Amino acid sequence: MDSPMTMTPVQIASLMMLGSGMAHAVVNAILKSGKDKMASRALIDGFSATLMTPIAFFLPLPNGAWGWLAASGVIHLVYLICLIRTFERADYGVAYPVLRGIAPVIATLGAVAFFHEPLGVVSGLGIALVSIGVITIGFGKALDLKSLGWALATGLTIAAYTVVDAQGVRAAPSAPSYIAWVFLILGFGVAALFGLWRGPKFVLAAKEQWRAGLVAGALSIVTYGLALWALRLGDTPRLSALRETSILFAVLIAVVFLKERMTRGRIAGVAAIGAGAVILLISAR
Repeated sequence: MDSPMTMTPVQIASLMMLGSGMAHAVVNAILKSGKDKMASRALIDGFSATLMTPIAFFLPLPNGAWGWLAASGVIHLVYLICLIRTFERADYGVAYPVLRGIAPVIATLGAVAFFHEPLGVVSGLGIALVSIGVITIGFGKALDLKSLGWALATGLTIAAYTVVDAQGVRAAPSAPSYIAWVFLILGFGVAALFGLWRGPKFVLAAKEQWRAGLVAGALSIVTYGLALWALRLGDTPRLSALRETSILFAVLIAVVFLKERMTRGRIAGVAAIGAGAVILLISAR
């Protein structure tokens, strides 16, 4: 007989996704602190790919998942373009909650409609609370229609690569094999693209930001590696929402370390995210 304390794969996946959210908040805090955001992104992804390269030699090839990997690469490229356009038009603290808040809702609709993944009433309530809480944190600040359009497009691409990678990691012979190749393809691709985009400015930025990029690159492996492994074990709708608890941890970092003020909107958003996360954890079986 199983011990009452034994966790199910879905419960393990939920804890992995919470850990992913924590690491994701730290990565984004490092990215936000960099003077050259595009160079920071190139360094983070380049270092994550470099760190993953020797590990890939000891893993099987992701046979059966190459198509998903190709689709993921294309979607991530569109995502990064939309993300850059969003941040060119709007402040990080305004656009980020919006684009992250709508992603779980769209991912849920896609996973249920196209891949017939299960969605209960309780999980649906938890997803709604997390999404509303994330978006609420960004309320009270101006966001023009074009900025909103780019933010919505970014949220759509986040949902798309989440659903695609969930299918890909399940199709691969093992979670680590798919995770490794996601970082190899995306990491080196993004680093090369953004490095060329910035030109000589990238070299100057790299001299100043390489240490932070190395730390964030290692944490990127942790955050998205945990997320992908969790998606192999559990359902996409609930887990994609749990990852957005990264906003909760980001707010805590902003308040505790950056001494930012807690507004009523932030308090309401944090409360909604916390309530949604509890519901999603309780619904895990």
